[in-house]
Amino acid sequence: MRFGVFYELQLPRPWNDGDEYRLFKEALEQVVLADKLGFDYAWEVEHHFLDEYSHSSAPEVFLATAAGRTRRIRLGHGIRQVIPNYNHPARTAEGLATLDLLSDGRVEFGIGEGATRLELGAFGIAARSKRALALESAEQICNMMVLTPYPGFEGEGFTMPCRNVLPKPLQDPHPPLWMACTNRDTIKVAARNGIGALAFSFLNPEEARTWSQIYYDIIRSEECVPLGWSVNANLAMVSAFSMHEDRSEAIRRGQDNFEFFRYSQQRLVAEDFVPGFSNMWEDFLEKRGDASDRLIQAALARAEYDGNGIGTPDDMRKHLRQFQEAGVDQCIFLQQAGKNSHRNICEGLELFAETVMPEFSADVEEREARKAAELAPFIEAALARKNYMQPIEEDEVPVVKASVKAASFDALAQRKTKVAS
Repeated sequence: MRFGVFYELQLPRPWNDGDEYRLFKEALEQVVLADKLGFDYAWEVEHHFLDEYSHSSAPEVFLATAAGRTRRIRLGHGIRQVIPNYNHPARTAEGLATLDLLSDGRVEFGIGEGATRLELGAFGIAARSKRALALESAEQICNMMVLTPYPGFEGEGFTMPCRNVLPKPLQDPHPPLWMACTNRDTIKVAARNGIGALAFSFLNPEEARTWSQIYYDIIRSEECVPLGWSVNANLAMVSAFSMHEDRSEAIRRGQDNFEFFRYSQQRLVAEDFVPGFSNMWEDFLEKRGDASDRLIQAALARAEYDGNGIGTPDDMRKHLRQFQEAGVDQCIFLQQAGKNSHRNICEGLELFAETVMPEFSADVEEREARKAAELAPFIEAALARKNYMQPIEEDEVPVVKASVKAASFDALAQRKTKVAS
């Protein structure tokens, strides 16, 4: 199993001077630490206008900074908002390729569409059309990263003439594709398009097994027709994370913060919102209270404890083993949530790397090799079903007319000749 760290860059109120600066600096330090400890992925989301829930509106900048300070950890857009109203597809292709070159080919390309009216409404995106627009854009972004020149496109979301989109990524044909998935329907969409599934719902092992079965059954079927120029057959699951040798302390450090993440996520969709005047942390505490002591007592009273990523190293081993057996390929830890402290996060990551990670990393390459060999004929068949955008020959490329007449250059040359004489 592979492991990743995930960042929304949450910042509950009240806000004080320097809080955002500290938030970004500490998150970057955590990614650098994760790289040194042997974590495989660092994922950064893109959100806009979501107050306490997320301050991660420019993940490409954060990931580029991380690229310069890390050596091996893969850097994932988890996700990039790909609808043209957010980011023009050509700009996304250029940014991905640039980051891929600067990071020595470590980029992962997760695609998303946004879910809240705060985002969709601000950029003029209709909720009913967002899925189709996102998939259309993502396919063209892949074409832009592969074809020289890009032949051009006329679609529902954007129109673009023939241009040579540069630079090209280091990874061939392009960085692996992922898609944010929150239910069984989106798992099916990801599999049908040959895209890795980023499961952003917090699942129990039984539901994870169902999702895995659905996903890989479609990957192996004729339903799978790749969106991009490659297939990324992988299922990643987001999990809560707080580790300590003392289970009570792990709960005290992490449970309220994780519960706030879920509360704020639901609140943004289900309740009215006044931009700039949110107070979700205060509302959360008022409605739920500080439940740490109650949860600790309940956990100590149970013979079997399942903290879903919150607990001791033994608790974490059990948690991960269940999901590995269910068919999950990567577990992504949501350690930066609510008001969890930088010190607690780093201590948890270090403890995990020392006590749990080796057991799951020891045979990961062997397991992946077996999986790749088993899926190879299905992926080959899927790629053969794809209707690829065809390159165009040089004599078919439309000429872009000059904006300055040639006579102007002739006149300039004559003036230079007179000056020289």
